[in-house]
Amino acid sequence: MNGIIKELQKIILVWGVLYLAGCASLGGKASGPFVSSSDNVAIHYSDVGNAETALVLVHGWMCDRSYWQAQVDYFKAKYRVVTIDLAGHGESGLSRENYSIDKFAGDVITVVNQLKLKKIILVGHSMGGPVVIAAAVKLKEKAIGIATVDAFATGFQWPKQSGIAAMVEPFRADFTKQTYSMISGMFLPTTNKSLVDQIASDMASGPEQVGLSAFSGLLEWMATDYQSARKNLDSPLVHINALHKNMPIIKDKVVFVSDVGHFIPQEAPMRFNKALEQAIYLMN
Repeated sequence: MNGIIKELQKIILVWGVLYLAGCASLGGKASGPFVSSSDNVAIHYSDVGNAETALVLVHGWMCDRSYWQAQVDYFKAKYRVVTIDLAGHGESGLSRENYSIDKFAGDVITVVNQLKLKKIILVGHSMGGPVVIAAAVKLKEKAIGIATVDAFATGFQWPKQSGIAAMVEPFRADFTKQTYSMISGMFLPTTNKSLVDQIASDMASGPEQVGLSAFSGLLEWMATDYQSARKNLDSPLVHINALHKNMPIIKDKVVFVSDVGHFIPQEAPMRFNKALEQAIYLMN
């Protein structure tokens, strides 16, 4: 009998370790289904709810789908909510050589086609903004709306194509240190320090080869492809941005969230959820 009890204790201990490991990231990473991308990379996603309209949430650079957990919990009663680990991120595959915006957009389209989604609102945070715009151009009428989150019209000066290498070089020299420093600087001084460290550490610990390629790809797309993508975009677009001084004046619709930094959904999840609801209303 004592032997059986000891074996049961071992099993419980193992399950406890696995549970904690699965919940170690922002919001936890429950296992989910995979689909193969056009270049045979395993793309991990989650699919919650059964409404006709789907919210497809796309994370930013060096993040993953767990960053959207507060939005999944909030919107799943009203929408079908799909979150995606872009290639090289989260639990998706690492076999891609070039992590470009167009390839990431292909990951989104692959999941949309796999789930046979017909009415989609694409939501992209940071790098996810360019990704959802590139995806929407190809998805055409399926994409009934787009919300970009602190991705455009933020005041950040994107480099010209000739300046991309210089911007990426510090990350090549010390990816972990440079990433942690950059991400930490995207928060307000008043932001909870544990949240800052959690996000900055998580992003800085990601695969360096993915980070360098994706960062270069993002800068390249903004320098060469953004304008043509916007010209070919038929879906209504609304930005959700952190409010700060010297905001650029643009013709696009913008919903502002005050007293937050770059990571609006994580810093102020309930206020972001309300802002996303407002953005969806403005798409009509």
